[in-house]
Amino acid sequence: MIDLAWSVVDSILLLLLGMWAATATFNALYPFRQTALLFPSMFWSWFVIGLPGQLVFFQMLTAGFLIWRGALEHPVGWIGLILLIISWLGTVLILARTRKSGDVVDAALSQADVTRSGPRVPVWRVLLSAPFRGRTVEKIRNVPFRRVAGHTVKLDVYRDKTDRTDRPVFMYIHGGGWVMGDKREQGIPLLHHMARAGWLGFSVNYRLSPGVALPDQLADVKAGLAWIREHAAEYGGDPSFVAVSGGSAGGNLAALVGLTENDPRYQPGFEDADTSVQITAPVYGIYDVSNRMGVQTPRFVPMLMEPLVIKAFLDDEPEKFAEMSPLDRIHSDVPPFVIAQGDRDSLAPVVEARAFVEQLENTSQKRVVYMEFPGAQHIFDLGYSYQSAQMIEGVLAVLNDEYQRFEDLPRDGSY
Repeated sequence: MIDLAWSVVDSILLLLLGMWAATATFNALYPFRQTALLFPSMFWSWFVIGLPGQLVFFQMLTAGFLIWRGALEHPVGWIGLILLIISWLGTVLILARTRKSGDVVDAALSQADVTRSGPRVPVWRVLLSAPFRGRTVEKIRNVPFRRVAGHTVKLDVYRDKTDRTDRPVFMYIHGGGWVMGDKREQGIPLLHHMARAGWLGFSVNYRLSPGVALPDQLADVKAGLAWIREHAAEYGGDPSFVAVSGGSAGGNLAALVGLTENDPRYQPGFEDADTSVQITAPVYGIYDVSNRMGVQTPRFVPMLMEPLVIKAFLDDEPEKFAEMSPLDRIHSDVPPFVIAQGDRDSLAPVVEARAFVEQLENTSQKRVVYMEFPGAQHIFDLGYSYQSAQMIEGVLAVLNDEYQRFEDLPRDGSY
């Protein structure tokens, strides 16, 4: 009697496992876009897409254990097993999509006449996923770079443990919808890998809304850039070459940094500082804060941008939204861009990235490299995965190539 009761429990557990797996796989393939489910769906699908093989492995172990205990002695157990098999078939489709990421990077690099360079991301990092620094990279925490309005704004430094004094500089801006996030949380695999490849990395914080409103965040990161140019040599860097990157809202700010070089309107108190960059690398950035294409959730403008971030009504002051939309700031004299984007992104729709890239290619006089990763969700580089590894290697290759070109040119301002 007790054995029968336990087999019923095991059958129910197998059913629940199958239901969870099937729902997770469906959400990964077709993320939910409703406002209430937007963030849970995004995080859930990112987890499933980033670790498909690992998840299936542990599901098989769990299912095998439950079946060994008698879960298939009742019909609900068989239903759970069928759902698991369906989810695994869906995972095969996810794996097929993600495996195209390498081809995407190779095609983008080939079109830009760039070859892969620098260290590859080891397979063991992809399998473990967690962004461990490793023994070759050191991190210097909480270096203050700006005091403003009662806030001390800080950055972290990443570099390899060598005595180099000529490291090119890489600056990263975290995301979080301009209202949350921290330099400790995002872009970590990219920062670690850039450091291992011989770059000097800086991850900068900025003040958050609703305490401030755009463009205050842009002013903070520009202040960080000015500080980096002044102090990079102290950490073994070459301040003459700075690349800027960021994810999501940080991608928006990184793009704006590249599009508003040395603009005194966004440099209060340091108007004469050099805030130019040699290349910009936004990752799943927000390129339109007015949702003119209607691809964001309907609450994006009225719940986030108007009351918290821009602090203005779009209908009353559209110029403030255009000012903070990279799509509206493109001009011919901009630095090279390398842009990474997932085609399943729920929070930074791929349509915006494509429009931004198309306009850049039609207007800019410099190189534009675009890598669109099939099946990739927002924050797909939060940990190591096959997709994020390919993105990291692709971005590194372009940045290395631009730095080499910069080194080969005479320093007469012609670059």
